[in-house]
Amino acid sequence: MALTSKPLSPDTWPAFARLVEKHHGIFGGCWCIAFHLTGDEAKRGAAAYRAMKEARVRDGTAHAALVFDGPNAVGWCQFGPTGELPNIRSRKAYEEGLNKLPDWRITCFFIDRERRGQGIASLALRGAIRSIAQLGGGTVEAYPEDYTGERTSSSFLCSGTLGMFEKTRFRKTRKIAMRRWVVVKRIRPARAQRKAIRT
Repeated sequence: MALTSKPLSPDTWPAFARLVEKHHGIFGGCWCIAFHLTGDEAKRGAAAYRAMKEARVRDGTAHAALVFDGPNAVGWCQFGPTGELPNIRSRKAYEEGLNKLPDWRITCFFIDRERRGQGIASLALRGAIRSIAQLGGGTVEAYPEDYTGERTSSSFLCSGTLGMFEKTRFRKTRKIAMRRWVVVKRIRPARAQRKAIRT
């Protein structure tokens, strides 16, 4: 069966939750909420994070492109407007060189441990780009790692690899950590969205 990509939504939440539960909350119970959090929301535990994430999905303030194999989610790429994802890695270095905030951020990927190395992250990234175009497009930033020529644990690659983003025509702008880059791409609105803007 071919892999498909669908947006994270109340309809796809159960499949998302099954994948997270299969991996014990991922990254110590994160539930893919860390990049949403402000300082006073941190350190609440897996049960609270699950509830916070589900509430965000239901009110439309959490975005991701989920990759499905049949009825099962096997990975995702999280994205969202900058205000929806204020908490990023290497924040101090990022802010030191900041000229203007992007419209969108791509912050993280997660792939089922049984399906890694099958190109699912790339498919999730393409799904996120399509969703951003359908939501009006704009400037998109991501913060991938560059481990070119090195072996490393997949746990270090939750922000994606530099090579994957460059293949999708993101442009390197600046380095904010030893292996972490800011990459940027301008996404045009989807055709139907552009037509609506003109009318």
